[in-house]
Amino acid sequence: MGRGGSRRGPLLAGGLIVAIVLAGVGLYWFQPWKLWQDETVEEALPGVAPTAAGPEPTTSVLPSTSSSPTEEGPRTVAQGSLISHEHQTTGTVKLIRLPDGSHTVRLENLDTSNGPDLRVWLTDAPVLEGNAGWHVFDDGKYVSLGKLKGNKGDQNYAVPAGTDLSGLTSVAIWCDRFDVSFGAAKLA
Repeated sequence: MGRGGSRRGPLLAGGLIVAIVLAGVGLYWFQPWKLWQDETVEEALPGVAPTAAGPEPTTSVLPSTSSSPTEEGPRTVAQGSLISHEHQTTGTVKLIRLPDGSHTVRLENLDTSNGPDLRVWLTDAPVLEGNAGWHVFDDGKYVSLGKLKGNKGDQNYAVPAGTDLSGLTSVAIWCDRFDVSFGAAKLA
C-alpha cells in the first residue's frame, strides 16, 4: 500500500466526527422523540373552585374589551374548534373573561402532536384549511401567550393585561422553531 492509504484513516475519522456532530445538531433541532412523548395537562378554569359544580359559563358572540370587573363567574366571550394543519389537532378553544375583568385562552380536550418550541398564539390571521393555513399566523398581528404546557388535556393561558382583543380572531398552536401551525381555531 502506498502513501495514499495512510491519509485515508484521518480523513475517515474526520468525516465520522463531522457526521456525529451533524447528527447531534439534527437531533437537537428536530427533537423527533417528542413525537412519541405525550404531556397531559389538566388545569381547572381560573376563578372556579375545582369542587364547585356551578352552572356552565354563559356565552357571548363578541369578545368584550371592557376591563371592569363583574360579579358573575367566568364568561366565554368567543370560542371555536381546532382544525389540523401540520399535525392532527383537535379540541376546543375558548376566550374567557374572568370575574376580575382579565381574559384567558382555554384549550379544552386538546389533542395534538408534541414538538419542539410549541407556542399558543392569539392572532388576527384567518383560519384556513390544509396547507394554505400552515404559515399565515406570523404574517400579521399576534400575541404569544407562552409555551404550550402539554399536547393533551385542558389548559389556560393568560392574555396579557392591556391587550387589545379587537381584531384578534383566532388561536394557533404554533411551532416557533419551524414557523408552522400544528392546528388553529377561529374564534366566533
